Amino acid sequence: MLVGDFSEDYEVMVPFQALQMAGLAVDAACPGRRAGEVIKTAIHDFEGDQTYSEKPGHMFRLNAAFAFVEADHYAGLYLAGGRACEYLRLDPDILALTRAFMAAGRPVAAICHGPQILAAADVVKGRRLTAYPAVAPEIRAVGGDYVAVEPEETVLDGNLATAPAWPGHPGLLRAFVRLVDPQILT
Repeated sequence: MLVGDFSEDYEVMVPFQALQMAGLAVDAACPGRRAGEVIKTAIHDFEGDQTYSEKPGHMFRLNAAFAFVEADHYAGLYLAGGRACEYLRLDPDILALTRAFMAAGRPVAAICHGPQILAAADVVKGRRLTAYPAVAPEIRAVGGDYVAVEPEETVLDGNLATAPAWPGHPGLLRAFVRLVDPQILT
């Protein structure tokens, strides 16, 4: 699971705990940080403004060092959403890792702004996916087929599962777990 400062709180906490509850080992890593260090999360809320508001979330403790993350050691990649994706997508190691998972056809899940990383990695051409609506132009600009769905919905295209926001956790997590290990949810 890739996270960073100001990742959306629910989009870090809920999948991290739910995937472990399903029996999967989850390494949460952030470039430039070591296991045991923390990131600050943010809570995004809709309160009648033109866009979401942002409030301080929790301090989330990382359990893996990004410097030691190698695609071959993992069954899947989970891209948490939130503002962190704006700068994570600029990191060449994040992009290389994302490309490695997509090229190998390994399961990848991305929620909310997480598809910004996919777009920057140039791995969505010809793929159907969703995201927070403000990310749609980025997806289209790199040849992805942006699908507008309700916040509770998930779009699945081969090894790629995406959802527009945290209300989509049930479907997104179910799809991702089934891609990683179909035996878990029988």
